Amino acid sequence: MPAAILAVGMFMMIVPAGSAQDVGPSISTLRGLAPLDQTGSAPRIPQTEETDRQRARNYPEQPPTIPHKIDGYQLDKNGNQCLSCHARTRVAESGAPMISVTHFMDRDWQALATVSPRRYFCNQCHVVQLRTPEAVENTFVDVDSLLAVESKPGAN
Repeated sequence: MPAAILAVGMFMMIVPAGSAQDVGPSISTLRGLAPLDQTGSAPRIPQTEETDRQRARNYPEQPPTIPHKIDGYQLDKNGNQCLSCHARTRVAESGAPMISVTHFMDRDWQALATVSPRRYFCNQCHVVQLRTPEAVENTFVDVDSLLAVESKPGAN
């Protein structure tokens, strides 16, 4: 028995050392290519897509993206600065789109007079649209494209 344990121990010490490969700098991580003992340079902060046009949505119930900066907006249990423009009572003067009526419903779909607590923190679903290159190839196909292919004669 001790000989078997010794053999397994020797095997475990030899195999990883012999089969380890130097992956080199070709693998990129969130740290970039900086070695673990060094601090890499900070990535550039991408610009926000500042526009007053709403982006197309690619599937039903997709939350709209935020087309402006929200840096410094108060969005916590004490206040929601998004509502200063997007609340039902403020859209006429701000020109911003009103938040969806679904944001005024509780978990049981009962209508509320104010924004539901579960919908209060906008950035749980809505994100600021940034101008950045694609990190990976985007192969997403929107619903309308799928329906167009499906409706062609002979498509299965």
